[in-house]
Amino acid sequence: MEARVENPKKRWKFSTSDLKERPFWAHYEGVYEDAINCCSTDFAPWYVVPANHKWARDFAIVEVVLRTLNKMKPCYPKIRFDPAAVTID
Repeated sequence: MEARVENPKKRWKFSTSDLKERPFWAHYEGVYEDAINCCSTDFAPWYVVPANHKWARDFAIVEVVLRTLNKMKPCYPKIRFDPAAVTID
């Protein structure tokens, strides 16, 4: 939080309400952990993505999406007509 106040480029991220909420952060972390553990299922998993570095966040998301797509084995649907028989006026 101090970096947000000290660095002029990050000051826009700071809010005085952050100071009021700070004592509750440990509780919030526990609640988030409970939500993730209780709501994540095999059918609809939740992922915790690091956000300290944009490149790491993006890499983690791409890795999850790619793994999911590979499991799904998506393919184009089979067409139900002969494209050679179609004429467009």
